[in-house]
Amino acid sequence: MTGLRNVIFRDREIKNERLELTDKGALYFLSSNLTLKDCTIVLKVSARNLIIKDARFIGCTFEVKQELKNHQQWVYASLKGCRFKGSLSGCDFGHWPEYSTGAENGAIEDCDFSEARLDGCRFMGCEPRTLRFPKWPCFTILNPIQNASELRRATWPGSFGEVTVQELDRQPAPTAAVTLFAPAMARRHETTPDALRAVIEQFDCIVY
Repeated sequence: MTGLRNVIFRDREIKNERLELTDKGALYFLSSNLTLKDCTIVLKVSARNLIIKDARFIGCTFEVKQELKNHQQWVYASLKGCRFKGSLSGCDFGHWPEYSTGAENGAIEDCDFSEARLDGCRFMGCEPRTLRFPKWPCFTILNPIQNASELRRATWPGSFGEVTVQELDRQPAPTAAVTLFAPAMARRHETTPDALRAVIEQFDCIVY
């Protein structure tokens, strides 16, 4: 990526600071041996402008000002007691060492997504009960691989059952939960959020 200015945070501990990662002309690295404690991190860049590798975040708040799409590099981060606000789609969090070298350091626990809007976000190799997921119109399928056969027995509206539910047990083995956004699912599968919710309400393995 030519013409971008590198902004590198590494080999240090930062406490109680506000980091504004908002310059579209910058490539931000949150990398080796970086620990952020009780910081506010403001994100307003695309996934390609944000590189995360071997960083620890403890008690931090992420304010996502521009929807962060398809950012799998959270699996290189250790997240504990953090809060997320804003929209994220296609992002993966947690412990997924098979993803790539360096991902063995990834982890997530005690994090709060209740003020976030998530769509197609996965939580890997973690205990979902320590996490707070966003409420409806988001909904979270817990242990999707184990619960796939039960979910397939339901009559889902539109093509949600034939497509999304059919794919649940094809998720990577560490997938502990997946969060979806009902309005986006309804558009994709030619149904309505209310029709989806009527079926979702039947399952204890779905949080909404």
